[in-house]
Amino acid sequence: MVLPAKIFEIRESAELGLIVSKLKHFREEETYRTEKGEAVTLTTEILDLELNEDSISGVFSKDFIRRSFYKRELVEAPFTEESHFWIKLHNDRVFLIVSAPSVARGVKKLLTNFVANKLSRILFIIRQGIAEVNITHSTLQKLHEANPMATKLIWFDEVDIPGVEKLCLAGSGLVDTTLYKEYLEHGKIWYVVFEVQKRGIVIGITRNCVVTLFSKSTPEEFVDFISEDLLTLIG
Repeated sequence: MVLPAKIFEIRESAELGLIVSKLKHFREEETYRTEKGEAVTLTTEILDLELNEDSISGVFSKDFIRRSFYKRELVEAPFTEESHFWIKLHNDRVFLIVSAPSVARGVKKLLTNFVANKLSRILFIIRQGIAEVNITHSTLQKLHEANPMATKLIWFDEVDIPGVEKLCLAGSGLVDTTLYKEYLEHGKIWYVVFEVQKRGIVIGITRNCVVTLFSKSTPEEFVDFISEDLLTLIG
C-alpha cells in the first residue's frame, strides 16, 4: 500500500466551529456540454464532515470528465475523485493534511495543492489563507543521524557539483559515514525514507512535507502518526 499525503498550515485565524460551518454546506455545480451536445452536471462538494475536540475530518469530492477513444469514437464519461482531509490543532497552530486520491483508474486530477487552494477560497475567499510548510534540511539530517540503521533511502538536492542535480544514498551506502558526509558537503537532504520502528511502518518525507506511507496501515493510523510525530518537526 502506498498512501501519499501533504501537510499545509492554515494561516488565517479561524476556530474549528467556524471552519465546519463554512464547509458543511459547500456545494458547487457546473454544467459540462459534451461533444454530442449532452449536458452533464459536475459537482464539487464536502462530504462526511466531522468535528472532534481538536480536529476536523472530511472528504473533498469533485467530478471530472474523462475523455477516451472507443472504436475510433470519442467517449466522454463523468467520474468522481475524492481526497480525505484532516484539520488538526497543534501547539497554537492549525494544520491541514490532505491525502492524494487513488490512481488505480490511471487518472489523478485531484492533487493535494488543488484541494488546499480550494479549501482556502471556501474558508477565506483568498487562496493565500492556507500555505505550504517545510521541514528543514537540518531536521531531516538529525532524523537520519539519530538512527541511521532505520533509514532506507536519502535523496540530496541543491547539489553544487556541475551537471549533477540530485544525489542518492541507499543500501549499504547509508551506513557509510564517509560517503554520507561527502554528499552533505555538496547538497541538502530533500527526501528521506525510514522505518518508524515503534509503529512498524516505513515512511518517506520531503522537505516540503509530502509524506508517503509504504506499509500496510489505515488512513487514520497514518494521520495519527503525522499528528503525533511529524507536526512537531515543522518549522
